[in-house]
Amino acid sequence: MPHITSLRLSHFRSHSQTTIAADKRPVAIWGPNGAGKTNILEAISLLSPGRGLRRATSDELSRKPDAIGWRVRAEITAEADHQIVTGAEGDASRTVRIDDKATSQTALGRLLRVVWLVPVMDRLWLEGAAERRRFLDRMTLSFDPDHADTVLRYEKAMRERNRLLKDQVRDPAWYAALEQHMAEAALRMTAARQNTITRLSRAQDGATTAFPSATLTLTGPDDGPEDSSDLAARLAAHRSRDLSAGRSLIGPHRADMSAIYTAKGVAARACSTGEQKALLVSLVLANARALAAEDQGTPVLLLDEVAAHLDPTRRAALYAEIVDLGIQAWMTGTDASLFAEINNHALNLKVEDVNGISQITDH
Repeated sequence: MPHITSLRLSHFRSHSQTTIAADKRPVAIWGPNGAGKTNILEAISLLSPGRGLRRATSDELSRKPDAIGWRVRAEITAEADHQIVTGAEGDASRTVRIDDKATSQTALGRLLRVVWLVPVMDRLWLEGAAERRRFLDRMTLSFDPDHADTVLRYEKAMRERNRLLKDQVRDPAWYAALEQHMAEAALRMTAARQNTITRLSRAQDGATTAFPSATLTLTGPDDGPEDSSDLAARLAAHRSRDLSAGRSLIGPHRADMSAIYTAKGVAARACSTGEQKALLVSLVLANARALAAEDQGTPVLLLDEVAAHLDPTRRAALYAEIVDLGIQAWMTGTDASLFAEINNHALNLKVEDVNGISQITDH
């Protein structure tokens, strides 16, 4: 199974110099609030495309008051052994190197699949669609590493079209090529998202688990374009309304994912806080099961404050499934007792704040 064997943080958030040696086992990280536990998970999230689990800017990641930049170095084992180094010097842009060769962030998705749950996601079913799209796209990336490139191509073309709309450009010749690029990428994005939902549904069906199954639906203002020409034509037809708004109003950037607690037939947004958390856990476990069933390994899971809103029975069930699937899950909590059921199967790390610097000890 793909996993991280070594992680080194340099001038990253609260970590001055931190090195963690790991293996295939789950990693339980515990300590008081503010000690730097989540910062470790955030560093790992940057081993995948995007801005990480907090969507922070590069400057925000640099340890203060040093402000000399930051670096995350990881040794990973997937189909082969690789080294990933990402970081930034001073106020420069973030760079990525794989096996000492400069590359793009999108290349990271082909080496390591990373999926996370953080406390802010506990309101995923209650907030706006943007967070649900990001959650779905993160899982989609685990199945289809090229999904990141597709999203970037779509967003680039959309930004250029939005600039024309904002400037009230009306010459159709300026829009045609951009709308065709958007339509082609949109079709691939929607197909990849729908394929992910199908795989997650299949992985939930018949699974022996303590977590509830979720019936997922992908919705949006442009449901079901038959081909790129169809969507391009719809974008052109929608141009006058988009001009009034100053932005593109249809496309997969407006899509949403809805969920129903299958056994109860209740929308996720109407479920209790504990049920909503359980549905999220169910989906990330289904993600791992689907990848394992397809012989693609499992994702590295980042579970921040995972015990929140899980009763002891479900907490134990989560740990049992993680161990059974062979997932390298990096989990945080405020007390070692929260990981009692998995202690014998995990690497246990205590994090403390020592004069403003995160310090880690094995337990």
